[in-house]
Amino acid sequence: MIEDNDILEEDLKDLDNICDECKNEDESVSQNLILTGFKICKSCRVSKTIFPI
Repeated sequence: MIEDNDILEEDLKDLDNICDECKNEDESVSQNLILTGFKICKSCRVSKTIFPI
């Protein structure tokens, strides 16, 4: 059985506000994680929208 503590620790790792693309810390990372499901900052999101390669 999964302990509640294990689930909470995994959830906290996702909300560390560090972008997967540029590795910088930004507040918009957690916002984009909720909206899109990707851990990217606002700057990387715009660059991925303009240059989707």
